[in-house]
Amino acid sequence: MGSMRMFFVLFGVLTLVSCDRFTNKSSRITKMTEEKMKHLSLDDVDQFPKFENCDETASKIDQRICFEETLLTHLSATINQFEFILNADVDKELYIDFLVDHTGEITILKIEKDAKINTQMPEFDGIITRSLRNLPELAAAHKQGIPVRAKFRIPIALQIK
Repeated sequence: MGSMRMFFVLFGVLTLVSCDRFTNKSSRITKMTEEKMKHLSLDDVDQFPKFENCDETASKIDQRICFEETLLTHLSATINQFEFILNADVDKELYIDFLVDHTGEITILKIEKDAKINTQMPEFDGIITRSLRNLPELAAAHKQGIPVRAKFRIPIALQIK
């Protein structure tokens, strides 16, 4: 009888110690990811957001170039679809600050432009916003293998005569 009691005590201790083994895999992964996120520096990403035409095995510099070129090509094509009627020529540089979240969604934070652009092209912000919403599918930036949000600023040289 003493060995039976010892068996139940040992079984009870092992069951309590091994409870963590029975938690579902996704909750363990979530805990590991949360722990990893506490120690990440998000100032710099390991992998830039990626469009389908960009190679994820390319160097970080090539990834950045592909990301920027794809983005600027898309914006340029959208802007060129519109015919702007202006009182004076526009030769200005503007900046678009935007965020790519951990799912690849883009949010415009700010469009920094000259007052002349605002006055002559009040619809410009809407055109840029629509263009960014209609981008090809975008995968999020990664830091240590984890999808992260990343903030970007792109300059656009606007020359309309």
